[in-house]
Amino acid sequence: MSPPDLVALVCCDLGAIVRGRAVDAAELEEQLAAGVGWVPANLSITPLGSLAQRTPFDSTGDLRLLPDAATRARVDAESGETPLDVVLCDIVHTDGRPWECCPRHFLRDALAELRDELGARLVASFEHEFQLPPRDDSPSAAPFSLAALRQAEPFPSTALGALIQAGVQPERIFAEFAPHQFEIPVQAAEGLASADRAVVLREVVRDVARRLGLNATFTPLLHPDRPGNGVHIHLNLLDRAGDSLLYDPSRPASLSELGGSFAAGILRHAGALSALTAPSPISATRLQPHRWSAGAVCLAPGNREALLRIPPLVTLGGGEAARQLRLEYRAADAAANPYLALGALVRAGLEGVRAELPAPPLLESDPTQLRDAEAQRFGVGALPASLAEALQALDQDAVARGWLSPLLHETYVGVKQAELAADADLDIGATCRRYAAIY
Repeated sequence: MSPPDLVALVCCDLGAIVRGRAVDAAELEEQLAAGVGWVPANLSITPLGSLAQRTPFDSTGDLRLLPDAATRARVDAESGETPLDVVLCDIVHTDGRPWECCPRHFLRDALAELRDELGARLVASFEHEFQLPPRDDSPSAAPFSLAALRQAEPFPSTALGALIQAGVQPERIFAEFAPHQFEIPVQAAEGLASADRAVVLREVVRDVARRLGLNATFTPLLHPDRPGNGVHIHLNLLDRAGDSLLYDPSRPASLSELGGSFAAGILRHAGALSALTAPSPISATRLQPHRWSAGAVCLAPGNREALLRIPPLVTLGGGEAARQLRLEYRAADAAANPYLALGALVRAGLEGVRAELPAPPLLESDPTQLRDAEAQRFGVGALPASLAEALQALDQDAVARGWLSPLLHETYVGVKQAELAADADLDIGATCRRYAAIY
């Protein structure tokens, strides 16, 4: 008798690790209504595999992983292998009520606030960088080169095909700047689906690499002296008619007044946000000036050192500028739970709109060339320099801290403090190696 195909019913935890339980695919329909059992204390498991010492949970309590059938992603297998088949889940109480610590619920609530206050829908995409270290010590081909892409075959073509089958809608794959580094942008999706795609993309890429005898890593920093792997989060707000609320060609950089306030809210809460969007012990090292990541806490058109970038509007080939205008948040990585990261960005932007903050000044030059007052004005090097500093920024920002329920905040901080304690005696190189294996 052949073994059954398994479907994994999973959630993405606070350390962006996908955890769950598997069921026989033939019995999936029976699981959709009631889900499968889950434990509150599971949320306090760190990416290192240990239970955080500081946790509000004990051995008691029961929850359910409730599958969202619309998220099912399947990638067929070659002969002798098993398919990858996953369904993303909400974490709910046993009577079906949302659990206050569920990351998908956190984002869903933020999107409801956006809709209720602005009549807006969020369209977003997560642009991932990752590395594929070779099985031997062979050097990488030149950055961005066709040779680098071909050197990695059959991985690129297999990964793209798997992502298409999984419904992630990848746009392209290409070699990046760092050795053995690649990037896969995907088409934007509305609301919750955009974060769902981020979770599925990571798992599909890792699974394709595994089948080929490789290890794909989304670690924020594989080597302390080389470029790291970011996740660029692209955001657009649409009104009920589907038109962009961020676009106004009469204003600087074509960013509307509302868009300027939304961007200003993100910049105002940038320090606290980094605790949720770049939350590993090595994340802050990547976010320093001269690394083309987020060396300046500012808004800039087309500048890859800015925390918030306005990508260029391409009219070549008949492209519509109004449909392209978006904000690109560059201080995220794959250690972040995508639901928490996106939900926090939405809430930060909403705070800016509520306060009617003026549009931030636009940086028109390389921030590393600025001096003194101008460097301070554009926030050069202003992000927290460590995870400990980011957690402190979150603690000191009462507004941002309030985005998380007290229980979720306590659990999250406990997980991150456990990571810091585990890495306290390691140098940066050893910590990079540890997180390369995790992510």
